[in-house]
Parts: sequence; structure tokens; C-alpha cells
Amino acid sequence: METKLKILTTAYAVHPTKGSEDGMGWNYVKQIARYNNVYCVTRENNQTAIEEFMRMNPDPIHERMNFIYFDLPYWQRFWKPKGKGALVYFWMWQRSIPKLIRRLNLSFDITHNLNFHNDWTPSYLWKLGKPFVWGPIGHHPMVPVQYLKTDSIIGRVTNRLTWWVKTLFWKHSRALKNTVDAADFIYAMNSSVGQHIALKSKDHIVQPSVASQDYGWNPVTDEGFFTILSAGRLVSLKGFDLTLRSFTQFVQRLSPVERARCTLKIVGKGPEKHKLERIIRENSMQDFVEIVPWMPRASLLNEMKKASVFLYPSHEGAGMVVPEALSFGLPVVCLDNYGPGEMVDSDCAIAISHQGYDATVSALSTALYEIFNDPVRHQEMRRHARKKFETVFDWNTRGDWLSRVYRQMTLKTLQQ
Repeated sequence: METKLKILTTAYAVHPTKGSEDGMGWNYVKQIARYNNVYCVTRENNQTAIEEFMRMNPDPIHERMNFIYFDLPYWQRFWKPKGKGALVYFWMWQRSIPKLIRRLNLSFDITHNLNFHNDWTPSYLWKLGKPFVWGPIGHHPMVPVQYLKTDSIIGRVTNRLTWWVKTLFWKHSRALKNTVDAADFIYAMNSSVGQHIALKSKDHIVQPSVASQDYGWNPVTDEGFFTILSAGRLVSLKGFDLTLRSFTQFVQRLSPVERARCTLKIVGKGPEKHKLERIIRENSMQDFVEIVPWMPRASLLNEMKKASVFLYPSHEGAGMVVPEALSFGLPVVCLDNYGPGEMVDSDCAIAISHQGYDATVSALSTALYEIFNDPVRHQEMRRHARKKFETVFDWNTRGDWLSRVYRQMTLKTLQQ
């Protein structure tokens, strides 16, 4: 039996029952603990949820998951909930961790900066003098200008200003350069990372950061309703305006009998809700579209069981709901971008290239129609979706790979 390593990780966001960043933090720590012992530094506000979950769900693996709950003094964080200061606070939090670890006098073999998953905020774990893994890292690519046409002026300015700040870090941050230089292994979550970080000179991998638990459901033959599902926070980045307009065009192509079989369900809440409701009214889609407030993960997963297609024209660089949809054998219709577009292939999805706004809407609509109108292809895509999940996006697959990375790093260190 191989000796278990001691892995020191930082996971700013960790929650055992949430999705997105929090759920990914929990699952990565759990996967590391399948093979090794973990010290995970996380926020103090995650403590109650983690300890309650462990108490209510006893599992031998929890014995190898050791959490260190840490926050900066109140005077350094009181302002954070009042504004969009999470990334600034994260940077301050990261800077303080080497000092914390030295004070605790922990013994460990490898350091791993897990999240937030961005490639423009420095990490400081390399200062601890151990082999250092950085990632998954990445960023939301700049949204093509044609897809900002429905945004407010403030939204458009914010989008460009955010990109300008990222560019400043990539080009001028000495701390970021030190992070890249010191990293022994870099895990990039999409290929756009290589446009800003010098990956070729480092040991690295480019693969999606997201994964999903296997809920044990396999594709079955659809009968009756054709339900199109979409989910996520109702913000401009997620492209729900494209979702609604493409669904509208899809429905308009159908006969009255066919229309009666079709519905779009959007699960989520956020600042774009009123705009989306206006689009629904303007297109007289009230009888075909339902917006459901954000629901517990178990309920969302139940919706995926009943759905026919997952429509997700998001502009983001990741998207945890995509592997979840694939796990339920749902074909995905998305944009061919650095996010969802890099997670899928033509066997399990239809990815639409960037083009004019109206042309994109039309192409997404046509993709929905092709799947609806070809039941044989639909079922074949469902089988391939499930296979894609099993070979790429199962959390256990991700954990197996990460364990190999740690072992290879250890061997490399011994040989030096």
C-alpha cells in the first residue's frame, strides 16, 4: 500500500450541499482525501455547514479531511458583504496563509491552491517551500460585443472594465509572475488560459475544472413531452436572453400539436429576471416558459431526470451544470466557446459558433429543432452524453487523475 501524502490545500469556498464554486471546493477536497490526508484552509463561515454535514453523514473518508477555518480580522473584512469585494478579500486572505501555516507548524508534502478558479489572482503557497500545484485556474473570456446588445450601459461598461483589470494583472503583476514561475504543476480549466499564462514552459494540463457525482441514472426513451431545461444565476454572463429568443423561434416552427408537447423551464434567480420576463411577454411565450426560483440541488437534479435537452448558451469559462446534465444523459445545446463549448463534442451536443446576435439565435433554434425532429439522433446523443460524463466528468475520475499528479510530483522531487 502506498504511503499517504499530506496535502495542504486552500479552498476559499467549500460547502458540502451547494453547487458551483462551493460544491467544487468540497468535492475536490473529498477526492484528494480518497488517496491522501488533507489539510484544507477555508473561510470561517463554512465551518457550521461542513461540521454539520460530517456529523449527519458519517464517512471514513472524513477522517482524512482536516479543515482549518481562517479569516482576517474583522476590521479587514467588515466591508466585504457590502460590495463586490470578494476577489480583493480573497487576495488579502491568500497573502496571509503562509504566515498562518508557519504559526501552526504543520507538516505536509505538497501545497495546492484550489479556488477561486481564476488565473489572474496570485497565490502565495509557493512561499512555503514545498511542491506547489496551482489550479484549476481560468477566467471568463471577454463576452463578444454582439452579445452585449441587450445589456444596459452599466452592464457593458462593467464587462469591459473587468477585462481591463484582468489584463493589468496578467501584464504587470509581479506577484502573479512569481506564482507562475514557482508553480510545479498548473491545472488550466480551458485553453484560453494559455493565451495569458506561459503554460508551455511548465508541467500542466488543460481540462475542465468541473465534474459531477454519478447519480446512477441512465438515458431512457423519451415519450410525451419535450422539456428543454436551463439553469443558472440570472445574469448577463449566462446568456438567458439567447435561451429565450432561440426557444421562441423553435416553438414558432412547430405545428399546434407539436407545440403542446414543448416547454422551457429556466431554474434560477438574479438581476436579469425582469428583463427575461419582459422577453417572454413580448413574444407571447407565457404558456410555454416557466422561470422557477433557484431550488435545492436535489430538486434541480430531479428536473434534469425529466428533461429532454439542456440549453445553455452561456459565455462563462466553466459551468458546473453541464457535467451534471451530461450525467443524466441530456444532450447539450451551447455556444462553441472556451467554457461549455470545450466540455462537449458533436456526439453529445450541438455547439454554435460565435456569429451575429440574430444568426446565433437562429442557429440555436435550429439545433433544438433538429434534436426534436429526430428521435433516433436524440437517443443516440443521450447515450453519448452519459458516456462523456463517465469518461471525463465523474468526480472519481478526476480524483484518480489528481492522485497520479501528486505521486509524479513526489517522485520528481525525490529525483532532484
